[in-house]
Amino acid sequence: MEENEKVDRDRDRDRDKEEIFSRTVRAGKRTYFFDVKATIADERYLTITESKRRFNNEQGKFFYEKHKLFLYREDFEKFNNGLSDAIEFIQTGKAPDRPEPEQEEYHHTSEDHETSKHTDISFDDLSSDTIEK
Repeated sequence: MEENEKVDRDRDRDRDKEEIFSRTVRAGKRTYFFDVKATIADERYLTITESKRRFNNEQGKFFYEKHKLFLYREDFEKFNNGLSDAIEFIQTGKAPDRPEPEQEEYHHTSEDHETSKHTDISFDDLSSDTIEK
């Protein structure tokens, strides 16, 4: 019983990370939330949430579809540079003068495989015989 209570407390603590700063941007049918939060160790990070109001025809109700991005301090500069370059290209039609940064290779560890469950599939595995018409 005590273990379940500890899990519940941990889950509540994670859900209620300290929010330090928040900014809401309404843009047409979308709303963006920029929230700066801090971990227990006072490491700050940014969450960017896109929220879209949708209508469920079956239930006859509106609901909000949300997509969330977590951005950590060590990635701020690279993220900002990439975003700035993309916006500059959209606005001017020209690629920025800055050379494209080299991509870091991601190396899997045994820890990655233990914590992520996934299935490799091939589109060859999907045949038209399995699709109901």
